[in-house]
Amino acid sequence: MSYQHVLLVTDLLPDADIVAERAKRIIAGSPDAKLSVLHIVEDDMVRFGYELVPASELSGDKDGAHWQAARAKLAQFIERNTLEAVNSEVTAAISNDKGIVSYCHEKDVDLLVIGRHERRGIAAWLVGATADNILPNTPCDSLVVKLDQSVP
Repeated sequence: MSYQHVLLVTDLLPDADIVAERAKRIIAGSPDAKLSVLHIVEDDMVRFGYELVPASELSGDKDGAHWQAARAKLAQFIERNTLEAVNSEVTAAISNDKGIVSYCHEKDVDLLVIGRHERRGIAAWLVGATADNILPNTPCDSLVVKLDQSVP
């Protein structure tokens, strides 16, 4: 199968390069595919009744230091891994899970490439791994790259 739109989701941790390498292999085997790279930043949430909205969406503050640092790290990640991305984006969402699934639906992604860290202790019970949480809801194929480093 030849993919048309591959989405590489990154947390920008040091072992994200392993996930980037897998995405590059997929792209090499699908010459017509375009690559998008997505990083979701943590953002404060504002509640409107039953709705939660990222604070940056309301204030328009997507040029603050936190956002600039995330964009710079994403640019370094793309350059370091020599990724030929047609789109790279730093965005905020209510959760990583919702942001990734939403992006896949909106941008017609047909392959999602994401890394999965093992979580231990209470974090595993409370939060779980993002990859585990999104798989039932993604509208596309998914490649989950197992990463050795655990996240607390």
